[in-house]
Parts: sequence; C-alpha cells; structure tokens
Amino acid sequence: MSRTRELAEGFRDEIVALRRALHQVPEFDLELPKSQQLILDALAGLPLEITLGKELSSVTAVLRGGGGPGPVVLLRGDMDALPVTERTDVPYVSQHPGMMHACGHDLHVAGLVGAAKVLSALQAELPGDVVFMFQPGEETSGGAPIMIREGVLNAAGRRADAAYGLHVGSASQPLGMWSSKPGSFMAAADQLHVRVVGAGTHGSTPYRGKDPIPVLCEIVGALQTMITRQFDVFDPVVLTVGRIAGGTKENIIPDDAFFDATVRTFSAESRAKVQLVSAQLVESMAAAHGLKAEVEYVVGYPVTVNNAAEYEFARDTIVDLFGADRFRERANPRCGAEDFSYILEEIPGVYLNLSACRSANPDAAADNHSPLADFDDSILPDGAALLAELAVRRLNRVG
Repeated sequence: MSRTRELAEGFRDEIVALRRALHQVPEFDLELPKSQQLILDALAGLPLEITLGKELSSVTAVLRGGGGPGPVVLLRGDMDALPVTERTDVPYVSQHPGMMHACGHDLHVAGLVGAAKVLSALQAELPGDVVFMFQPGEETSGGAPIMIREGVLNAAGRRADAAYGLHVGSASQPLGMWSSKPGSFMAAADQLHVRVVGAGTHGSTPYRGKDPIPVLCEIVGALQTMITRQFDVFDPVVLTVGRIAGGTKENIIPDDAFFDATVRTFSAESRAKVQLVSAQLVESMAAAHGLKAEVEYVVGYPVTVNNAAEYEFARDTIVDLFGADRFRERANPRCGAEDFSYILEEIPGVYLNLSACRSANPDAAADNHSPLADFDDSILPDGAALLAELAVRRLNRVG
C-alpha cells in the first residue's frame, strides 16, 4: 500500500466524522458559514496559509513544500448543498429543513481535508506547493469564477501548473469505482427563455386575436427537429423544455406564452451554433404566424474538458494505487455540468468520478440530487489518498 493510502487510512475516523457533521448542516449557494467553520476547525494545526473569500464563504489553503519553490498543484472540493428535503434514515440526517447534501459535496470537502492532512504529513518531501480550494456555489451561480477572480489560481504566489478534482456518485457504478474520460467529460449548460407575444381575445373567436399558445407548441417541436437536422449526431446537443406557461382560463386566449429550456452541448462550436440558430428559428416561426418572439439565451457553465496528458497521468495513478479493476474509462461524456470547467479552461487538469454507491444494485439506487440519495463514506480515505498522490506525483514530475 502506498504511503498516501496508509496515511489517509489513519485519518479515516476524522474525515468520516467531518463528513457527517457537514451532512447535518447543509447550506445553499455562496454563503456557507457553518460549513466554512467546520472546514477551518478541521484544518486547525496544519501548516497551511489560509485565506477566506470576500464575496463568498470560500476557504483557500496553501501548503508550502519543504523542497523550495517548484510547481504548484491545485486540488478542489465544492461545499454547497441543495434545496432538497432529505428522506434518508441515516443517523446524521440533515438538521436544516428543506436542505440536503444530495450531491455528495460533504464527501468532497471531507476528502479534500483528508488530502490536506496527508500532504501536511509529507510536507518536508514536497518539491512545490499545493493549493486546497474549498468552493461554495457549484450548484447555483458558479463559485469557481468568483474564486478565480479573487486569486485562487495564484494563491501560492505563482500560477498553478495543474488542477484536480473529483465528484462522488450515489448510483450507476459499484462502490469504489473510479471513472473519467479524456477531452469533453461534462456538458456546457445554458438556458433558453422564450416569450411569444400575441394578442388576447375570447376563446370562442380566436380569429379576432393572435393566439400565442399553438405557435409556442410548434416552436417546441421544431426545436427538436432543428437538433436532429442541423447538428452532427456525434457532437450531440440536448435541448429540453422544462417549463411552459400561458393563459389564465380555458376560454381566454392570452396575450403571451412562455417556455424555458436547458441546452446541453459538448463543444464550443455546437454551443455557439445552437445559440444562434435557436433564436433564428423561434423568431422566424413566430413571425410566420404574425406574432413576435422575445428570446433570451443565458450562457452557463462551459464544457468540462479533461486535458489528455493529465487524464492519462490520473488514470495511471489510480491503477497503481487501487488496481486496474477499479477504473473504467467512460465511452461518452456526461450531460451534467460542472463549474470546475472554469478551472480547466485556465489550468490543465482532470475531473474524476468516484462511486460512493451504498446499494448492491447500483442501477436501482437513488441518484445524485434525489432526496433518497445515500452516499457510502467508507470510500473517503480513497478519495483523500488519490488527491494527495496526484499532488505528490505531479510535483515530482519533470517537465
């Protein structure tokens, strides 16, 4: 067993206890004071230079290696929870009504604290520095860009050379399985908001007005045809209309009608194209019926792109530490989005998945974001060990 795994195993009880404490006080968005304090308490006594965020409840901690100035590695863990009412029966269930760590970020924090403890024990041997990035706001407005603006990439006094992060899952893969892929790994996530403007009238005399509802329905269907006919099937686009609204009563034609959609893409080219052609389609279809359309396309998180060389490095490290049977290369990217993408736009690195599925039948288990999502925190030492090992090896790599 590697030194990092041995050390991480020695911190098992501490990081599991931290995870369960975090799980009981889930907090939302950018202001996470209780989570921040738990992190600071857990890091107390370690040889770290700690900076707190100004615009958000972030924690940035720098470990100076004993080998003098050298490369810098950034390790990231997100902190925020979701507005979900927990329905698990664990003894450490959420004590904040309507809030839950349903995406496993409590495990991310605890694993990153574990990595900080492991690397602090190895400080004298490190030929460079490590930045630990504890980030709020992944589920909402994007805490990563704020932390970048506040200087996390240069927290060590020079720019990070590589960045690594992981995300746990409560379903789909057996407990302890690692997975990732090179290149586009997770989608860009944008929003399409449409208002079709007509003219209201009595439902019995539709010819006296301009009914926006059938036009809106035509547009929803046409957008799906647009996807299949204007985009390469091997560079997929997913457009899902999740909300439609219009009207107040069955015999009243309203003045306007609305829909909101999420748009997922996996390349910059398709992302730019769908923004342009979706607006063109919506506006032209409304005009063909004598109506107007107002279109707002909101750009969200970019595509999460794993650097090919860093992916191979991380994969080989996982195989060395845990065995080839503990890693699966994903054939396709995931349609979820992740604001670690902003880090990977600036710094070469890799994002990894680790299964924390408690069920013996992963395909039937409740997935992330479910009120029944149940994460097995026995894998925390593995997550801490891998983050630490990636830092150690990357700092010692020449070139």
